[in-house]
Amino acid sequence: MMIKINSILAKPFAKRIASKFYKQSNNAVAEQQKIFKKIINQAKNTQFGKDHHFSEIKTYQDFKNRVPVKDYEALKPYFNRVKEGESDVLWPGKPIYFAKTSGTTSGVKYIPLTKDSMPSHISAARNALLLYINQTKKSDFVNGKMIFLQGSPELNETNGIKTGRLSGIAAHYVPQYLTKNRMPSWETNCIEDWETKVAAIVEETVNEDMTLISGIPSWVQMYFEKLTEKTGKKVGEIFPNFNLFVYGGVNFEPYRNKFEDLIGRKVDTVELYPASEGFFAFQDSQSEKGMMLLVDNGMFYEFIPSDEFFDENPTRISLKDVKVGVNYVLILNTNAGLWGYNIGDTVEFVSVNPPRIIVTGRIKHFISAFGEHVIGKEVEQALNENTKNSEVKINEFTVAPQITPVNELPYHEWFIEFENKPKNMSDFAKTIDQSLQKQNPYYFDLIKGNILQPLKITPIKKGGFNSYMKSVGKLGGQNKVARLSNDRKIAEELLKFKA
Repeated sequence: MMIKINSILAKPFAKRIASKFYKQSNNAVAEQQKIFKKIINQAKNTQFGKDHHFSEIKTYQDFKNRVPVKDYEALKPYFNRVKEGESDVLWPGKPIYFAKTSGTTSGVKYIPLTKDSMPSHISAARNALLLYINQTKKSDFVNGKMIFLQGSPELNETNGIKTGRLSGIAAHYVPQYLTKNRMPSWETNCIEDWETKVAAIVEETVNEDMTLISGIPSWVQMYFEKLTEKTGKKVGEIFPNFNLFVYGGVNFEPYRNKFEDLIGRKVDTVELYPASEGFFAFQDSQSEKGMMLLVDNGMFYEFIPSDEFFDENPTRISLKDVKVGVNYVLILNTNAGLWGYNIGDTVEFVSVNPPRIIVTGRIKHFISAFGEHVIGKEVEQALNENTKNSEVKINEFTVAPQITPVNELPYHEWFIEFENKPKNMSDFAKTIDQSLQKQNPYYFDLIKGNILQPLKITPIKKGGFNSYMKSVGKLGGQNKVARLSNDRKIAEELLKFKA
C-alpha cells in the first residue's frame, strides 16, 4: 500500500493545481498587468530602476518610453556589475545563482537567478506533470523511476554566487518525495564527458522500472540507442511501464518516427519551454495544440512581430494585443532583473484566450540570403509532412544556403542524418521543397523566378552530427544543433561527416 501513496495523493493535488492554473490562464491579460505592476515596484530602487525612472512608470506605454529592447550584449554593463558582486543592480539584493549558458555572439553568458525567480522554474516543471495527471488521470508513473538527462549538478562560484548550467542547478531542487525515484545517481550526473555519462546511465537504468524519461530529444535518442545496443531489445520492452516522455529545447516532430521505432510503441509526450532566463510555457493538454504561456510566473512578456524586428521603430505590444498566427520575437521582463530583454526566440500564438504558443525558431536562426526569410517552423513542418507515416526516419538535420555553387543557381542545402533513407532521394527532396514553397511565398517566388533552384540534400553519415557536436565541444547536456543558419559555418564543418 505504501508504494501507491504517491500516485494516489497526486490526483487530488493535481486537480487543485489545475483549477488555479486555468483560472489564471483564462484571465491572462489581467494576470500579466498584476505582474507588470509588481515587478516594476519591486525594482524601482535598483540601479536599473533608477536609471530608467521606474518610480514614474504608471502604464505600459510609460515603460516602453523608458526601457528600450536590448539583448545580453547591450545589458552586459549591468550583468558585469552583478557578476562582480554588487547588490541592487537589476533586482533587489544579489542573485542566488548564475545560470551559465554559451551564447553565439556574447560567448559565455551569466544569467542571474534570484530568490524570487528560482521557485517559478521548479513549480512550472512540477505543474506540467500535475496538469498531465489531471487531464489523463494517469499517475502511476510517479511510483516508478524517472530520469532527466541533464548537465552536471556540480556548481562553481562567481564572487560568492553559485554558478552552473540551469539543469544542474535545478537538480538541487528535486522534491524530497521524488529523490528515491530519481535517476541517474549523483555521481553519474556529475560526469562531464557526455559519452561516458550516457554509458554509465545505461548501466544504472537498464534493470530499473523506468516510467518517465526526460531531456532534449537528440540526447535521449542517443541514450535509447545505447540501451538497444546493449540489450538487443526495444526500449518499450526494457521498460514496459515507460509511458511518458517529457522534452524541451527543440521540436519533437522530426524525431517522433525514430523514437516510436526505438521504443516500439507510442508514448505520451509533454513539451516544456524552459530557459535560463525563465520557464515560459508548457503543454497542458494532450489534445490542444501548443503550450500554455505561464502568465503568473514572475514575468511580464512583450512581443514584436519578427518581420518588423530589425526596423527602426518596430511594433512592441503586450499580451493584450497579440494575434493568432503572427510570428513574434519574445521580449522578457522578469523577477530575475531582465528588462526589455530579447531572448532571441520567436513564438506564434495558436490561441489567445487562453494564450497557447508554439516556438517557431530563433530570430537569428533563419535563412534569408536572397530575401526568402525561411524560419525553423517552416523547415520542420516541411520535413514532418514528408516523413510522417513513411519508412523515412531522421536522426538530425540542419539547413544552410549555398550561395555560390559552380555553374548552377544557388540553393538551400539540407544536411540530413538518416536512420532510414528514402527510396528515392531526389523525389524526397522535391516534395520537401514543394512543402516549403507552399508555406513561404517569398521562397516560392524565388524558385519560380529562377533566382534559386530547389533544395538539395547532403546525407550525413550515422553519428555524424554527434561527431560534429563533439568536435565543437557541445556534445550532450542542453546543447542543440541550430536548425537554420544564414551562413556556411556549420555547413562547412558538417561536410567532413558526409555519408
